[in-house]
Amino acid sequence: MTLTSLAFYLFATVSVASAFMVISARNPVYSVLFLILTFFNSAGLFVLMGAEFLAMILVVVYVGAVAVLFLFVVMMLDIDFAELNEGFLQYMPIGATIGLILLLELLLIFGASTQLVSQSALPQATPEGMTNAEAIGRVLYTDYIYYFQAAGAVLLVAMIGAIVLTLVKSENPRRQSIAAQNARRREDGVELVDIEPGQGL
Repeated sequence: MTLTSLAFYLFATVSVASAFMVISARNPVYSVLFLILTFFNSAGLFVLMGAEFLAMILVVVYVGAVAVLFLFVVMMLDIDFAELNEGFLQYMPIGATIGLILLLELLLIFGASTQLVSQSALPQATPEGMTNAEAIGRVLYTDYIYYFQAAGAVLLVAMIGAIVLTLVKSENPRRQSIAAQNARRREDGVELVDIEPGQGL
């Protein structure tokens, strides 16, 4: 067994185990921590596939922003864990049915993929002598540059709209006065007080 195969089985086993712990852990904080572990191991699988850009995005975006945001939100909420786990058994048949359907779909996909690989070799995702990040950058900033800019504009408008909708206007806002700041002297802001021993302010 090569080192690549050993790393694949290690990352895959930990990913599946931590993903199962995400939905089985009773404490939501533990679920988010297992989710972060799943993201890291999935990034390792992406690196083994040669998609280092996707691995970097997975770690930076999902682990660095989304999962940490989930963790802080869960920790700040006042959750009654006893009440949360009361209705767990009544949803067990539905969850088991959905899980069985997903398992069958995964087995069908795995069987089809093994037949595809055995029939012919899969084409390379990136050109020869080019990294994954460079190939994505060339396609994104040449063929899809207008769509990329349009998506950025839509996200910018959505961000500005969210700020405008949640902005609370004050009747007497405190504004900055540059002239007053420049005219301020040391005597206006510093006061020396001589305190005798044994006395307080």
